[in-house]
Amino acid sequence: MADLKQITLKEIAEHNTNKSAWLVIGNKVFDVTKFLDEHPGGCEVLLEQAGSDGTEAFEDVGHSTDARHMKDEYLIGEVVASERKTYSYDKKQWKSTTEQDNKQRGGESMQTDNIVYFALLAVIVALVYYLIAA
Repeated sequence: MADLKQITLKEIAEHNTNKSAWLVIGNKVFDVTKFLDEHPGGCEVLLEQAGSDGTEAFEDVGHSTDARHMKDEYLIGEVVASERKTYSYDKKQWKSTTEQDNKQRGGESMQTDNIVYFALLAVIVALVYYLIAA
């Protein structure tokens, strides 16, 4: 396993058709081209994830133990170390190991936090106004 081919996300992204379908599950790269017609959910499910990271979709479906073992037949490599992600099962979100992606995700998180704080502030102001006016 330690000698797996190292593959970049750019290279993976080029394999997103029914002629060549690669996807990432847990930083491992799988060539599922030959499995497209055999997938119980239909080829469309795999093609939606082809060329990208399908870990969350794979985990959300709740695949069987047999399916988890079967995917190993299609293993062709792993994502290069500098582009790997870690997955938090508690938070259901990806965290990139690259600094640029972390900054982008942090910005999105701050925007969401600001909206929540603004909404809470609006509720508090409305309650204070209601109590004073009453």
